[in-house]
Amino acid sequence: MVEQDWLSERFAEHQGRLQAVAYRMLGSPSEAEDAVQEAWLRAGRADTGQVENPAGWLTTVVARVCLNMLEARRTRPEESAGTLPPEPAAPHAGPHPTSQAGPEDEALLADSVGVALMVVLDTLTPAERLAFVLHDVFAVSFDEIGAIIDRSPAAARQLASRARRRVRGAAGASDAARSAKREIVAAFLAASRSGDFAALLELLDPDAVAGDVRGADAVAAFFAGRAQAARLALVDGVPAAVWSHRGRPKAVFTFDVSDGKITRIAVDAAPDQLHDLDIVFLGADDKERR
Repeated sequence: MVEQDWLSERFAEHQGRLQAVAYRMLGSPSEAEDAVQEAWLRAGRADTGQVENPAGWLTTVVARVCLNMLEARRTRPEESAGTLPPEPAAPHAGPHPTSQAGPEDEALLADSVGVALMVVLDTLTPAERLAFVLHDVFAVSFDEIGAIIDRSPAAARQLASRARRRVRGAAGASDAARSAKREIVAAFLAASRSGDFAALLELLDPDAVAGDVRGADAVAAFFAGRAQAARLALVDGVPAAVWSHRGRPKAVFTFDVSDGKITRIAVDAAPDQLHDLDIVFLGADDKERR
């Protein structure tokens, strides 16, 4: 009973922080509440006799619950959180929940946890999202993050770094998604799918090259009717096309464009190269989707 009372007091003391962590991880107030409730149930079944840092331990429990929920969400993409509501009021969620937030902390949170960031976070893998949110927003160490996701601290640092680049590049990616090159690549894919030879010729430079295929006529003939499974995407922030199989990118098509015409199409299908690419799929309405 004494141990349960201690746990109840610690949970109540840190509940605001736990709710903030869950909300930043999941982007949904209702799912955040479910995660915190599940964390409470798990904590109640755990042996807390050796817990020296209740805030860190409870944060770890919530983070693991959120990670499971994010991974389950990726297997059910039709059940995404959808448009996010205005962020609910929550206590300051810095690394020291009982301390006063300084101006730098407040600026960081104001810039980092709004609705716009949530949209970007939805393009990250669960592990990237967890690493970025816990480290950059809540100052959790990479040692602790690595333990949560069963990876080394160095791997956790790399995940956070990759996520940080995506967050910082979100504005640039949005611009790229609306760029003239994006429109040219989208038009090329549409013409290729429909087998519109004339439309392909209109998009290609007379001396266009695609691998060993040379000349607009030959390139158009090669791609006519072939891009059924390719999708418009941003690859390292640049409009391109990606062919995937069972959710995994298998080939990336990049385009060189000059004076509004495609001059070169390159294909990269090397697995080790594809693994390091930052790929964001784009729909017809330019919404980004990982």
